[in-house]
Amino acid sequence: MNVLVTGGAGYVGTAAVKALAAARHQVWVYDNLCTGHHAAVPQGRLIEGDLHDTAQLRGVLREKQIDAVLHFAAFAYVGESVIDPAKYYRNNVAGSLALLDAMRVEGVSRIVFSSSTATYGVPNRIPITEDEPQRPINPYGFTKLAVERALADYAAAYGLGYAALRYFNAAGALADGSHGEDHRPETHLIPLVLQVALGQREKIVVFGDDYPTADGTCIRDYVHIEDLAAAHVQALERLEPGTGLQLNLGTGRGYSVRQVIEACRRVTGRPIAVEIGTRRPGDPAELVADATKARQVLGWQPRYTELETIVETAWRWHRANPAGYR
Repeated sequence: MNVLVTGGAGYVGTAAVKALAAARHQVWVYDNLCTGHHAAVPQGRLIEGDLHDTAQLRGVLREKQIDAVLHFAAFAYVGESVIDPAKYYRNNVAGSLALLDAMRVEGVSRIVFSSSTATYGVPNRIPITEDEPQRPINPYGFTKLAVERALADYAAAYGLGYAALRYFNAAGALADGSHGEDHRPETHLIPLVLQVALGQREKIVVFGDDYPTADGTCIRDYVHIEDLAAAHVQALERLEPGTGLQLNLGTGRGYSVRQVIEACRRVTGRPIAVEIGTRRPGDPAELVADATKARQVLGWQPRYTELETIVETAWRWHRANPAGYR
């Protein structure tokens, strides 16, 4: 297929681009580079553009004879979404609607959407299945849920085939060292801890150690970006017109903040200073996926299930690229 990857210069998008190419799809990246990196995109495959530029977007869909879209383009800082929700609704929701309408006009009827566990809010039970009520607790989560609802409505009314992939904590770097995590600012735990190991930060602040968990710190399900990318390709190749998939992507194994820090110490062999801070509002104690449905529907099976293995891939990237893509 000819596939357009929106936000394909970003962290997970770059992994998906590589996986698509390996599966012999023709890939183009559509990205405005406000958070993505030009250097992360294969030469000759980047089209700089904004989702709100409808004329350009429609032209790309038509001229490249696009068959399907992988949609990653979104802002994803939870705290920022609380402070500036207008930015998030305009970009994540209005931008996605502009994309869907351009696809409808140009006859592109398949899309895989990068959704999030943030749509669940604080879950009633662990591990989280797709039947868990979706009750976001921040604007970022609401924007992802709004797009999921639009996809379902477009499928029913216009015959769109879609998959909404709700993944948990994306982590790691590509095993060949070609792509890794470089956010500005960085908010993900593993790269923040590795920056301490590299001497780029003085310490890692743990936001609360009084949660009802074994060691008092939050527990999360870390899923490797290569496994996420594989799921996107598998979902793309199984889309049917007028139908939708909603799937969790995670390993089903939870690791605490303290366990992540200890894994980073073991992998790097370097001291990592820790400071205990106060809880962040709205942080659930535990978020772990039940990805049974993804295994059944897609045949998806994560290859990276051990925390240290995930950290090792990230450490190779950060050690080789201490300044990221700069």
